[in-house]
Amino acid sequence: MIKRHLQAGGVVVAIAVSGFVSATGFAQNTDQDAHLAIENPADLSKVDANSHYKSLSKRMQRGYAAAQLDLLMNYQAWPLFNDAPYISATHGQRYVNSYANRMAHNYGTLQEGEVLPVGSVLAKDSMTVTDEGNVHPGALFVMEKLPAGANPETADWRYIMVMPDGSLFGDTMGFRAPEVAYCHVCHEAVADRDYTFYVPEDYRVEN
Repeated sequence: MIKRHLQAGGVVVAIAVSGFVSATGFAQNTDQDAHLAIENPADLSKVDANSHYKSLSKRMQRGYAAAQLDLLMNYQAWPLFNDAPYISATHGQRYVNSYANRMAHNYGTLQEGEVLPVGSVLAKDSMTVTDEGNVHPGALFVMEKLPAGANPETADWRYIMVMPDGSLFGDTMGFRAPEVAYCHVCHEAVADRDYTFYVPEDYRVEN
């Protein structure tokens, strides 16, 4: 069972959708105004989560690369801030990894009131692992720090969501911008950390 989360007047509504969604079906499901959320994610050990990710990582990178976004080139070579994929409730109950480019050098040590430099890019790739044993790539969630005044509505952050096949779900600075506006609404909860969530303490590594 999976749930589709729809944004309606600032309120997230969950609609149940029965059945398994294949990697292809999920990738092509871009006509909704939010992404699919997994209702029953598997409870994986760090070893198992890393093993699943390793088996998918090349496929994921190839898929996302089809979006032809220069800012994401070789993102898997960027510093990784977690020691294993972890479940993120704000990213559809998927297992995610938190990467940041070299410009975001202070991402791991950011204190209240501090900000990331312009040009910082944060990338969370994701994978679906359900308790029925279904495993496949999820969306890639991206934040880019823009110059001051570039987009006051999002505190000068650009949010992009790329589907596993490289199709663009939305970009707050372009294609289907309203469909990813909810990203910033969520990130406003961490405005004191320059609108960035961080890795759960049990999964953090130094970078």
